[in-house]
Amino acid sequence: MSFETKKQAKANVKTAIGAVAKMLGNTPAVCRKCYVHPAVLETYLNGTLLEGLKSKTEKTLAEKLDDLNAEEAAVLTFLRDRLARKAA
Repeated sequence: MSFETKKQAKANVKTAIGAVAKMLGNTPAVCRKCYVHPAVLETYLNGTLLEGLKSKTEKTLAEKLDDLNAEEAAVLTFLRDRLARKAA
């Protein structure tokens, strides 16, 4: 989901988390706390999530991580890179 304002971005996050919570049979609070990594929300809200995931997907597909689909591999690579940056 794209957005033009921070308010719209926050509304998009709320809508997405609500939809996922419903699919999982949880409350939005539980979904946000237990299933969504804070870095994903942070990068979406600052507008860099899509570019980052695209880059990570291309990199990860080149690595051919076994047993992961493209989306899973992209998120895994994204989180690994973020962890590495924080450790540095």
